[in-house]
Parts: sequence; C-alpha cells; structure tokens
Amino acid sequence: MWYILFSKHFERSFLWLPFVILQKKLVYRQAPDPEILNNDATLSVAPETREHVLAIARKLNYTKSSRTKAMAKNTFTMGIVLWYTAEQELKDSYYLRVRQGVEDFCMKNAIRVVRIFPNEPDGLKQLASVNGLICLGKFSKKEIDTFLGICSNIVFLDMVVDEYNITSLTLDFERAVYDVMDYLTGLGHTKIALLVGCEYVGDGERLVDARTVAYKKYMEHREMDAETYMREGSFTAQSGYEMMMDLFDSKHLPTAVFAASDAIALGAMKAIKERGYKIPQDISIVGFNDEESSTFITPPLTTIHAPSYDMGQHGANLVYVASNLSIKTPLKAKIPCPLVIRESCARVKENC
Repeated sequence: MWYILFSKHFERSFLWLPFVILQKKLVYRQAPDPEILNNDATLSVAPETREHVLAIARKLNYTKSSRTKAMAKNTFTMGIVLWYTAEQELKDSYYLRVRQGVEDFCMKNAIRVVRIFPNEPDGLKQLASVNGLICLGKFSKKEIDTFLGICSNIVFLDMVVDEYNITSLTLDFERAVYDVMDYLTGLGHTKIALLVGCEYVGDGERLVDARTVAYKKYMEHREMDAETYMREGSFTAQSGYEMMMDLFDSKHLPTAVFAASDAIALGAMKAIKERGYKIPQDISIVGFNDEESSTFITPPLTTIHAPSYDMGQHGANLVYVASNLSIKTPLKAKIPCPLVIRESCARVKENC
C-alpha cells in the first residue's frame, strides 16, 4: 500500500523535505522547526505541539546539522550596504559577484545578513544591531561618516577611503593597467586608446578612476599621446559603442583599445566590426573584469581578471575576524588582477 504521512496540525512547525520511498511506502518527511528543537522559550507554541514535534523528531532519528547548531550558537550579524541597485547588478555583474562572495562567506559561517540596497526605506534603521558592516561600492564623505556612526567594525570594498583609521580593500588597478600597457606596447602598439566610465557618489561628486590615472601616467612616461585617444562615458556596452564610434569620427584611429570593462569592450567591438575593421588584425582590444561571456564572443576577449568574488570573501573575513580578535589596526590592501590572454590582440601592422 502507498500512503502519505502528513498532518496539517504541524504545518507551522515543519520544513518540507522531498518524498522518500521506503518499502513501498511513500513517506512525506518533514524536518522539525529548529526553534522547537532548540527549546527556544520565545517561540509561542502549545506544550502538546512542542512535545509532539520532539517525539516525531526522535522517531525519525532527526539530528541537527552542524550548520543548524552553528546558527543557534552564532549571534553575529553582518550588514551589507550596497552602492548598486538590484537592477544595476543584473546589468553589470561585477558588484553582484562581490556581494555573492560576502554572502557565501556568511552562509558558510552561519552569520546573519542584513542587506540594504540604495534608497531603501528605513534602510539605515535595519543596520542598528549589526556587529560588522561591509560597504560595497563608492560613497560620499557624508555617507561614510553615517556608516561609521552605525558601526565601527567596518570594511569598504572597491573604494579607497582616505581616512587612515578605516579598513578598505580594492583591486590593484594600477598594476593591472601597467600589465595591459606593457603587453600592448610589447606587441608594437603606441596608439592605445582608453575607453572608461565615469562614476559619481551620492552628493554628485565625480570620482577619479584609478585606471585613468594609471593610463595617463604610463602614456606620459613613454611619451605617447594619451589625450587624443582617451574617451569617457559609462560602464555599459552602449557607451563602449558610442566612444569607439567617436574615435572613428575624430580620424584618430588607435591600433589598440583598452576598455575599462568587458561591457565597454563588447560595445567597442561591435563598432569596430561595423566600420569594416578586423579584430585583432586591424585593431587589438583588451577588456577588464573577465566576465564569463568574454570567452564566448568572437574573437575571445583578452582581459584583466578581476577577482571580485574573492574580494567579497576577504572583506567578510576581515570584518568577522576583527570582531573575534578585537583588532583595532586598520588594513588597506590591494588584490592582484592577472591579465588573461586570449585572441583579441595581435602585433601592430608595420604601416600603422
């Protein structure tokens, strides 16, 4: 006979688990609510219901998982303040991967998470009881002061904070730019364009992009023309397309393009192909981020690998460890970003 073991009486006190077939019996097992199993006195439940749940748990030989035990023991709460909206994360996965790194670390260590997106009503009030705070993205001086007033155990990811007593973790943009430029000049390129996005913080202040600074410094040191070949827009494929088209219209055609994101590179590649040029035979191109899609476009994109997920993991670990060890000394660190060489670059033509 086939039958289902199920009772509506315990719908509140169980978590669904898959059907299990045992000796021609279809058993619908449910895991007891951790709050009851932990004898949580704050849980409002009838004594007979509590005892019934515990009796069934014993009958099913139910034991709490190590993660359930850890969650019951760990009271640490991690706040995450996000610069990007959820919609922006879908368009540019860089910050999404950083956040995933943070949240995966928290899940593994049974840390509770309070996540706040921009312009979320009463968002800051939700952070009142956090034990550590991660600020992901770019923020104004006023916003930084606000966050410090909420929690002193704080780490900024993807932003260098000038204050000496604040921990921040960023990618090593300068070293990454130098690696790209060394690679392109090693292929004989001297007319190297930079396509970069502009970013602004909450009060409208424009941020200086570290890639722009490094590019200008490198070009000046090599006595190459930077201003002629640099274009600024946004970190989108559409902007990459428009910036590349502007270079074509200016009659100053580069032999190589360094795009500050893979999305920008994708738009630039479309413009290059539309104008009848070949990649990399006529124009070489390098991206930044190493998105998964960069391996599937034609030709596969040479790019800088940005370990954004790892940055999230490191950031969460810094906050958690600092709390456990009562560390007061701030840390400012840069994560290396290796160059991933694929098929979008070639030696410059002799007549260019």
